[in-house]
Amino acid sequence: MVAHLTRLLGPAHIDLAEETVQETMIRALQSWPYHGIPENPAAWLFRTARNLAIDLMRRHRMMDEKADAIAAELSRRNVALPDPSELRDDELRMIFMCCHPAIPAESRVALSLKTVGGFSVREISRAFLAEDAAIAQRLARAKRQIRDQRLTLDPPSGPELKTRLDWVLEVIYLIFNEGYTAHQGEDLIRTDLCFEALRLGSLVAASSLATPAAHALMALMAFQAARLPARTDESGDLVLFEDQDRSRWDEELIRSGFNHFEQSIAGDEVSLYHAQAAIAANYARPGPIDWDTILELYDQLLAMHPSPVAELNRAVVIAKTGRVADALQELNRLESDERLRDYYLLPAARGHLLLQTGRRPEAVACFERAIKRLCSEPERRFLQKRLAECEGAAG
Repeated sequence: MVAHLTRLLGPAHIDLAEETVQETMIRALQSWPYHGIPENPAAWLFRTARNLAIDLMRRHRMMDEKADAIAAELSRRNVALPDPSELRDDELRMIFMCCHPAIPAESRVALSLKTVGGFSVREISRAFLAEDAAIAQRLARAKRQIRDQRLTLDPPSGPELKTRLDWVLEVIYLIFNEGYTAHQGEDLIRTDLCFEALRLGSLVAASSLATPAAHALMALMAFQAARLPARTDESGDLVLFEDQDRSRWDEELIRSGFNHFEQSIAGDEVSLYHAQAAIAANYARPGPIDWDTILELYDQLLAMHPSPVAELNRAVVIAKTGRVADALQELNRLESDERLRDYYLLPAARGHLLLQTGRRPEAVACFERAIKRLCSEPERRFLQKRLAECEGAAG
């Protein structure tokens, strides 16, 4: 609804669109419990929102040269619910505007979640462990830039389209990653963020703007999201991959992942999402995991984009192939990388491998270091459990 009204009112009036939708929802809450839910609730909401938009335009004295034309367009469209394809197009245009180069990178995620995802300021601040005021200021600045620079909902063309699409995919993946493993807080997983990222990704993948990279990202997120039900136990505590109950994996999402993966390899483009999706696909296939193949895929990923986190994951895979000493050597080398200084998984992985080789006192020291670093509460509880088991075994 916000995306639809923003297209009709113009991006400069995105606040008016949001205010209209909020007032519409309030009216529904006031009316429906007493008069019953309308036969077509969506049509009622859109019709009410359009009427309110006309009233709010007048109340806000929005009487520029376009006001009469906008009011006429809103009135003309009062009769029916917009076509679903039109609404999808509105949302797609909105997320492309949210990722405009004029908007700072740190604001694109928040603006996308607020205007396209319908998340509240409090939900966004909770997801990224920021103050409500900080997120509100970030959103206000972004909207001011939309107004001042007269940004439009028209997607770019030519070479700029690919650049903008890359940013859109990056924002979607950032949203998914934050939901898949929260960096701090009480929850290990934020499923609302994961499935909002999947929804936004599907908007892009189903559009004429879809590229092999968009399908590769959808495949990656679908494979990862399929494992969400098995990643925590009934108490919300972390369950390692090798201990997960595969019967709890979402088969429909796995099928969707392979479907998008097939579409992603149809062209010549190979992106980081392709390499990551290929790794995730190997985990999703039934039967024993081919760790040697996954190791080769990590080598390809690192050749495309060197990353200390990918190197850490590769070291863990080396251990899975039976070469624990080589894996420890890789992890020892990564200890000097400043980018992993606060990353709890480095000492945690090292502690796990040291424990496997019977070097318990060293493992204890690693788990103690890991616990002091930034992580979610379920991850911290898992580390504390590992530490207690390690100390007990050592005793």
